[in-house]
Amino acid sequence: MTDVLSLTDVTLRRGENQVLDGITWSVGPSDRWVILGPNGAGKTSMLTICAARNHPTSGEAKVLGETLGAVDTQELRIRVGLASAALADLIPGDETVRNLVLTAAHGVTGRWREEYDELDEERASDLLAAFGMQDFADRTFGTLSEGERKRVQIARSLMTDPELLLLDEPAAGLDLGGREELLGALTELAGDGRAPAMVMVTHHVEEIPVGFTHVLLLRDGRIVASGPLAETLTSENLTAAYGLPIQVASEGGRFTAKRAAS
Repeated sequence: MTDVLSLTDVTLRRGENQVLDGITWSVGPSDRWVILGPNGAGKTSMLTICAARNHPTSGEAKVLGETLGAVDTQELRIRVGLASAALADLIPGDETVRNLVLTAAHGVTGRWREEYDELDEERASDLLAAFGMQDFADRTFGTLSEGERKRVQIARSLMTDPELLLLDEPAAGLDLGGREELLGALTELAGDGRAPAMVMVTHHVEEIPVGFTHVLLLRDGRIVASGPLAETLTSENLTAAYGLPIQVASEGGRFTAKRAAS
């Protein structure tokens, strides 16, 4: 089957700063990837390329079979679901939850003169129900808790029935209860055979939902390790990625990590 993402020797520079260096990586249509690494490793920058919101400085990046630089990225972005803090910052605080999900159909934040049919309304309602937010449909985004905002953003990212779902630190800023509620929803989504390929960026192995299949470890813009989650998320690879001795453990499909005893 054709990969939904394919990066070949991709580099990204900002001025004199080499953000990504020689990234070669691919994602299959049923894969669920998590990207891990320390601050400044290039995780979010890599996700912006995957979302067709940035172009590599060199190398080739294919998103849903289309080569960046040779395709209308606006049309391509509609086929990619994205939930990120940068996107959340663009959402008006007085936008209702229902409209926030609906407007994804037109790729806008803030309802204006767009028209939506009954199928759009039904899909928005179904997605809110899937993430336990159906009772919040008439609330405004600015009145939601951080956990509620995260769940609404993921519902929005699925509105266009995307072929690829990208999540940038979806559990960041959540308390324990909020994190576990969100991870429960993502676990259910990951186990749904109808769900798109998924790529999630996080800082913490504790935030990897059950059902994710692969992991990519980054450090200083380079790949440290990449492959099936159970085989690749090892103490040795995490130690190499974070530059200090890390001990990882797993139980029931969930992971924990701590500094290894000296």
